[in-house]
Amino acid sequence: MKPTASYPEKWDFIFYLYLFFIAAVFGWLWEGSLYLFKDDVYVNRGFLTGPWLPIYGAGAVMLEILFHRWRDRTFLTFLSSMGLCTLLEYLAGWYLELTWGVKWWDYSQMNWNLHGRICMASSILFGLGGTVLVCVLAPILHSLYRRIPVKIRVWPILTILVIFVADAAFSALMPHIGRGVTYH
Repeated sequence: MKPTASYPEKWDFIFYLYLFFIAAVFGWLWEGSLYLFKDDVYVNRGFLTGPWLPIYGAGAVMLEILFHRWRDRTFLTFLSSMGLCTLLEYLAGWYLELTWGVKWWDYSQMNWNLHGRICMASSILFGLGGTVLVCVLAPILHSLYRRIPVKIRVWPILTILVIFVADAAFSALMPHIGRGVTYH
């Protein structure tokens, strides 16, 4: 099958790196904006110091790889995105709490929550966001990506990847925690 905007190359690892970082930065902006509107202060909500939340990037890549073939089945994409992202958020929350003994988010005050790591409202937003990503944004991003000459695609993403790995190494030693970022 010939690759198209609706059916990306499965082997195109570079596209998935771009998708990862676009979604990770979007997540950082999204969550920071929520706190800006709620508390009138911008908060870097991430575990890492840099402007990215890897859980959003990982979720976006997983959704695109697993569900791109369902672009025309929005309800199935919605339910699958909701389930996968909710599981990812629960496992990430559990792992971060286990590793550092700190909560980076807490839904305990929300209805229909499980251990404060996930809640129904967020799960629904994950389903909606996943559907928009898989059915609308990923084909557009892939179309834009394919317009970048192959010789130019690699260097920008490698530069970003090196910065990200350095940030991850630094943050593994000194995680980004504190007021507005974590819950004790």
